[in-house]
Amino acid sequence: MIQKTTFNFTCFFLFFSIFFGTETSSYAQTKTINPQVLAFDRICADNTTQYNATFTYSGFPAGTVFVVELSTNNFTTIVTANTIDVSDPAVNQKTIRFNVPSDLPGSDTYSLRVSTTGFSSAKFVSFGLKTSFPIYYKAHDKQYTINNFNGTATFCAGGSILLTIDPDTTTPPNDSPLKYPFLTYNWYKDNGVSTPPTLMAGATGPSYKVTAVGVYYVETNYGTCTSESYSNRVTVSSSGAGSAVTIDSSLGNPFCSSADGTILTATSTSGNSYVWKKDNVVINGATTRSIKATDPGIYTVDVDFGGCTASGTIDLKSNGFNASIDVADVYKLKDGEILDVNIITDAINPKIEWFLNGNVIQGATGTNYKVATIGNYKAVISQSLGCVVTKEFPFKITSEIEAVTGVIPNILKLSGINPYWNIPDIYKNDTTKVIIISSNGDKVLDVVNYQGDWPQTAIDFKNVNPVYYYVIQSDTGEKKGSITVIK
Repeated sequence: MIQKTTFNFTCFFLFFSIFFGTETSSYAQTKTINPQVLAFDRICADNTTQYNATFTYSGFPAGTVFVVELSTNNFTTIVTANTIDVSDPAVNQKTIRFNVPSDLPGSDTYSLRVSTTGFSSAKFVSFGLKTSFPIYYKAHDKQYTINNFNGTATFCAGGSILLTIDPDTTTPPNDSPLKYPFLTYNWYKDNGVSTPPTLMAGATGPSYKVTAVGVYYVETNYGTCTSESYSNRVTVSSSGAGSAVTIDSSLGNPFCSSADGTILTATSTSGNSYVWKKDNVVINGATTRSIKATDPGIYTVDVDFGGCTASGTIDLKSNGFNASIDVADVYKLKDGEILDVNIITDAINPKIEWFLNGNVIQGATGTNYKVATIGNYKAVISQSLGCVVTKEFPFKITSEIEAVTGVIPNILKLSGINPYWNIPDIYKNDTTKVIIISSNGDKVLDVVNYQGDWPQTAIDFKNVNPVYYYVIQSDTGEKKGSITVIK
């Protein structure tokens, strides 16, 4: 059965002192806010709890808005509580009924005050005397599991084992607090019934590396608030077999991120089996001593030596660059439209090239390119200093009016949005061949899966509009015709 450790605490009342502003006019009435003693000494909130702050005031005009504010750093950073309603129990007296935001990070060092908003450039506030006022929102208040709900674990002498909070599962059922990223935790070593547990100093995350035998568990950190959010206990023992495990990166750490990646290798060569994880998630199929990593992250390997397990961890970082483009993979261009395409990157001394139908667009070397015609585009960003990396962003521009009918055009106009000979989509596939022949008998195109991108070179008009002949060979037969090109 899962056990629970509780803590005793001494209740106290939180008082407020007043800090008030005075208008510069000698006839102006002094504005004051005088809070009463709070009826609570801490806030241990859930989705049903509400609290009252009552205060008297003077010197404020009708319509002044009062709110409750929270802070852990002398109100350098302010969190405004959620006002539920405001009542007036007496003349020049108000009671604000409020609750705290459901994603409020818990702390023992909150201050609480009443403040005005929307009144003038000056803010009038009341300050609390207490600087260690506990406020926690208990987003998770159920028991959960660690170590895959396994009550025992073994590590090798000189090594360690990583205990981790399990994610949400249905078999076995586990309601995990990991779905609330703002929560923190306290890890403990259980010392038995008669001796208080030992708090593992600095262990506030969802995992804890155990290096000494004992019984361990974790609680969600709600300060002095009572909580039912805690884990099962795991008895950790040590075996004399095996050795400590570290992880080496073939390209160093940080490494240049690329498709080839870096090779991560567990330094121990005597392991019976290896299980690799990235950011606490098992990597499918990664059961050998070395794996390839193309992305940064926290990589862990659990090595079974037979009778004991040792773990190694590396926080793998990349010294490459980030880049993105603000156009969809396929964009339909309207008639007369000019589309601005932009690249955002933090690359050092980047080199940028733009391509249309496989050809470099001369003079296009900036982070912006204005697209006016259809075709297959590509932006290529290269970093030439530090980590030499190249990233590509292909995209396709089509006409808003697609060739979806069965009509094959016999006239091609080179000016306008679509300066290419387009054909119905039913002929754009891997089993259809398109051939184009000039009036002189020269074959100028012979491709399979034609994508509507001819011509890609200049057409010589001379004294007449040139005429070309096409042949489309598909599973349904062969079609022939002519194409007259006009400017």
